[in-house]
Amino acid sequence: MSGGQPETKIGRKGIAVAALLLTASALALLRPAPAFSQETELRGEVSESAILADQQRKARQLRTQGTQDQNAPAAAQDTAPTTYQPASPGAVPDDDQTAGASDSIFDQPPAATDPLADTTAPAKPRRPSTARQRTQDAKADTKASAKTADKKKTKKKAGEATDNTTTAATAATGDQADAAATADDGGNRRAVTIDSVDKQKLDPGQERTGSIDGQKVKPEEDPFAAPGVRIGTFVFRPTLEQGFTATSNADSSSTGKSAVLSETALRFTATSDWRENSALITGYGQFRNTVSGQKINDAQGRIEGQLNVDLDNELRAIAKLGYEAAPESASSPDAIAGVTQQPLRQTVDGSLGIEKSVGKMRYALTGAVSHDFYGDAELSNGTTVSQKDRDSTLYTATLRTGYQISPALTPFTEVEAGRRIYDLRVDTDGFERSSTRLGARAGLELDMGEKLSGEFSVGWLREALDDSRLPAVAGPSINADLKWSPERGTTIGLTGKTSVETTTNAGESGDILYSGRLTGERQIRANLTANSALGLDWRDYTGSDGHDLILSAEAGLTWWLNRYAGLTTRVRTEKLTSNLVGRDYTANSVYLGLKVQR
Repeated sequence: MSGGQPETKIGRKGIAVAALLLTASALALLRPAPAFSQETELRGEVSESAILADQQRKARQLRTQGTQDQNAPAAAQDTAPTTYQPASPGAVPDDDQTAGASDSIFDQPPAATDPLADTTAPAKPRRPSTARQRTQDAKADTKASAKTADKKKTKKKAGEATDNTTTAATAATGDQADAAATADDGGNRRAVTIDSVDKQKLDPGQERTGSIDGQKVKPEEDPFAAPGVRIGTFVFRPTLEQGFTATSNADSSSTGKSAVLSETALRFTATSDWRENSALITGYGQFRNTVSGQKINDAQGRIEGQLNVDLDNELRAIAKLGYEAAPESASSPDAIAGVTQQPLRQTVDGSLGIEKSVGKMRYALTGAVSHDFYGDAELSNGTTVSQKDRDSTLYTATLRTGYQISPALTPFTEVEAGRRIYDLRVDTDGFERSSTRLGARAGLELDMGEKLSGEFSVGWLREALDDSRLPAVAGPSINADLKWSPERGTTIGLTGKTSVETTTNAGESGDILYSGRLTGERQIRANLTANSALGLDWRDYTGSDGHDLILSAEAGLTWWLNRYAGLTTRVRTEKLTSNLVGRDYTANSVYLGLKVQR
């Protein structure tokens, strides 16, 4: 009996173990298999490309059968797992609690509590490449907008939804190219490369604005023009020129001799920077000294200011004031022979004009005053000769009326009346030199912008002296001031002037001088400028058949080393021909100097 008990106990234990194994086997057979394995039909090793191909196939099947709800949110479709669909009619899924179904004893337990579940850790996702990671970092700012666009596309195309497995893989790898591939249903989503993502157009709101350094800078019209110096509300532009002149006739006279002269010229302009009115100040000064040859030591200069003021009722006021000092020219009819230095002539002049526009009519009234006074002439023997009897003042008033045919053309007529009064009522020879002036002209104003601008006029001018023994100085009057630019960088100017020259020579009234200048300037290069000038003067003596003809020509070049300094040179020739004895001369000269500006 004692020997059979152990066998009985072992037999009972074996039966219990066998029963437990049978029960576990039965439960294992009754446990439903995972739906994912049924749907994907896994055979052997599972590859990512196979999963993606199977997902695309299922998406096409779902679109064909129309089993998906087109109005369902895309997010729900992406995350909903594919479940087994029973074939029995009227069957209700176990998880449909709203239909009244209760939990089944055969429900799959959570993976955390299933003793038979595979607890092997999932494979670590493949680390994205370095290049792809850089692409993601560079487009971090546009990631949100890209996701929003993908969601909108998914709502419109339900067949493009992916399951939770693909979503998890995409989130793990962070591959932006996979997200962009959802726009193509039949294409290989894995074929999108990093380069294709880089070529996608950025969100317009995220595009970078070009840098300031990259903006195209507009070139200056004249890169070698004087920049100027601001003094208060004016821009001051000075120019200093220093050089040497070799001439065959130092004083431009019939007795002149050759010499080498040192010439210094100072010029400046000052332009106002006001909001409404404007002002302009110009001036120059020239000094000549002999280096070798004929003795020359003289100076001349002028300064002039102009103020433009806009008044009410279409009125405009223009005021001018100037001062000039220059020695008497040796070729002047009033030049004194046998002197070491000609007398200094000084002029103070000013004018005030009012302009008025009424419709197309243009009116202008200008009053002007000019006072000339002379210094003493120094003779070669050391004595001086007074020139007080030449001092005089000229008062004039000019009325102009014009009609504007077009903004470019305005013909006009003007009349002039004036009075010249000498400081000495009777000169040293007993003649009354004061006179009365009358003049009339007709002309045309041109305003075609930079192409052509200015005016010209023709008429008659007469100045009658108080002394009945002296004839009146009278003759045609021609005036012009035109500028023409046939092309950019080229400027051609034409000036003409008619003036009455008085004299104190016994028995002479004076003469009329007609002066004309044709100038040209060409900018060959930005730093190289050429200029030229042709001059014609005609002097007609009153009371005789005497006349003078003066022809001149000049050509020059200026080469700018930089914006502030340049080399300049010019050649000039001048010839006077007269039917009066002792007045003919010829003068040729060459100049070379350095010009600086600021």
